[in-house]
Amino acid sequence: MSNNLLQKQADTIRFLAADMVQQANSGHPGAPMGLADIATVLSTHLNINPNNSKWLNRDRLVFSGGHATGLIYSLLHLWGFDVNVEDMKQFRQTHSRTPGHPEYGHTHGIEITTGPLGQGIANAVGFSMASKYAKNVLDNSIIDHTVYCFCGDGDLQEGLSYEAVATAGHQKLDNLVIIYDSNNITIEGDTSIAWDEDVVARFEAANFEVLEIDGHDFAAIDAAIISAKAASRPVLIKANTAIGKGAATMEGSHHTHGAPLGNDEIASSKRNAGFNPEVKFAISDEVKAAFDKTKTGANLEAAWNKAVEASSKKDVLETLLNPDFDSVEYPDFSDVEKMATRDSNHKILNAIASKIPGFMGGSADLAPSNKTELKGMGDFPNGKNIHFGIKEHAMASITNAMNLYGLFRVFSATFFVFSDYLKPAARIAALASIPQHFVWTHDSIGVGEDGPTHQPIEHLGQFRGLPNFYVFRPADATENVASWKTALTMNAPTAFVCSRQGLEVLKDKRAFGEVSNGAYLLKKRDNATITIMASGSELMLALKTAYSLEKDGIMANVVSVPCYDLFVEQEQSYIDQVIDKNTKVFAVEAARGLEYYKFADVVYGMDTFGASGPAPELFEHFGFTEAALKANIKKDI
Repeated sequence: MSNNLLQKQADTIRFLAADMVQQANSGHPGAPMGLADIATVLSTHLNINPNNSKWLNRDRLVFSGGHATGLIYSLLHLWGFDVNVEDMKQFRQTHSRTPGHPEYGHTHGIEITTGPLGQGIANAVGFSMASKYAKNVLDNSIIDHTVYCFCGDGDLQEGLSYEAVATAGHQKLDNLVIIYDSNNITIEGDTSIAWDEDVVARFEAANFEVLEIDGHDFAAIDAAIISAKAASRPVLIKANTAIGKGAATMEGSHHTHGAPLGNDEIASSKRNAGFNPEVKFAISDEVKAAFDKTKTGANLEAAWNKAVEASSKKDVLETLLNPDFDSVEYPDFSDVEKMATRDSNHKILNAIASKIPGFMGGSADLAPSNKTELKGMGDFPNGKNIHFGIKEHAMASITNAMNLYGLFRVFSATFFVFSDYLKPAARIAALASIPQHFVWTHDSIGVGEDGPTHQPIEHLGQFRGLPNFYVFRPADATENVASWKTALTMNAPTAFVCSRQGLEVLKDKRAFGEVSNGAYLLKKRDNATITIMASGSELMLALKTAYSLEKDGIMANVVSVPCYDLFVEQEQSYIDQVIDKNTKVFAVEAARGLEYYKFADVVYGMDTFGASGPAPELFEHFGFTEAALKANIKKDI
């Protein structure tokens, strides 16, 4: 392919991006213009099929710098995905298919939702890890693709990038290629005002092969990509670029990062490149044909389908693609008197993993405490136990991508209080409806002696407030089983908040409703005057208090709330059967619990942080005892 055509292709991307931002009067022209040359050459290497965006053996391209949507949407259109010129003209407009940052499931061809810097690097690591495991259980004829990631200076300044890169190097991910758009510019100006790190040395220390090139030299870009695809370890291509490349007077300026160039600047830039300055969103037939991936992609997938048919691992692939969750033989806890929900969770995880080939996961260095080890199932990448190290944010972001790979259901685990470190990834999971399972143990003041730094008080409310995110806090082992059965059917992230301390196992008998409804009526009295709501370790407290109140002539219904988020989604008719509107409603939870005011008249929760001491003493100190709860209810009736 001639350099003249490559230049025309790259300039087409530049001006499409500039036109999009100018028309929207909002956006980021600088990065798309600076990356246009690299994107043009990468397109010649990329194995994708716009006719089937979910083709398993496609190359993955992650845009960690999600603000470069002018580049992303230009490429998607030029490759042949369902993104048309009219969509580009509606860039960043309400209800358009081209939002300000890439959203998985919203725009055809987007691999994963990115935008918060650094996330995409970890996502790319996740896709690469998933492919490495897939290649081990299948073979090279079925899985043989490359994972690419575009990132910038801002991505690499985020701590998340350190965590993810260290993981990639440790795992020796030889199909991972990170292309670093090194333009030395952030919003405030030159990167030197806040950052002077030797990025090459950092990546080399993390066991990456590093290639440094002129990001505007087509031959150098091509040679680097060819070398990267042949490497035996992950690769960083440090591409030295000019932000806003091709802008008439603003090339290299930080002012091109996040604002329109202006009509005059765009017109002059087009004129300098030999484009008609009066024409917006210009794409020649020659350029469109050079980028188009529909025919080559269809041919690649057809050849791959033949390889699958001939493979001895065809049946294994089918099982991974279509997991039978109904085949899981869950443990029976009916004869168990007392068990921490983290311990019941361990048995449940092992039951699922033993039947579902694609079910796996790991912990941020806490597997013995989280109780997440999959017994006898080996260590990743040859087995199902993933050792993430103490990298909560990277763990959750990596796992998000692994769950979107197309073959696996992957969980991550840590202490509930350390969910603070991974909140951005949990939010992305919710936004993109990624069915990741978060296992969070050591809930509430029941953590005990580790004290208030390790006792999650506000965390339940934080995640219950997150849209499309479902927090299960099971009251016992049997409720935990029912919670997992529900979670495995959901196309959304779920979290399991589990106790460190032993919890009495309830008889699997409910007055009305099911765990799958989020809450149910556990104990019903026809002449009840009050209702007590609770979750997790406080449910038994609520039940015992209700029986104690009966001795004083106060009849109480008891409602278990294993998943508040599911309960609020129920029809009002169901809610009214669970919570008798003629009763005064009390809620009790060893957390802030403010969300319960949607249903409750009075909430008994935590008004302060916890303290260091044995758990039973802390529950007594903070008023979570039968005597204290009974006295408070009688006072507040």
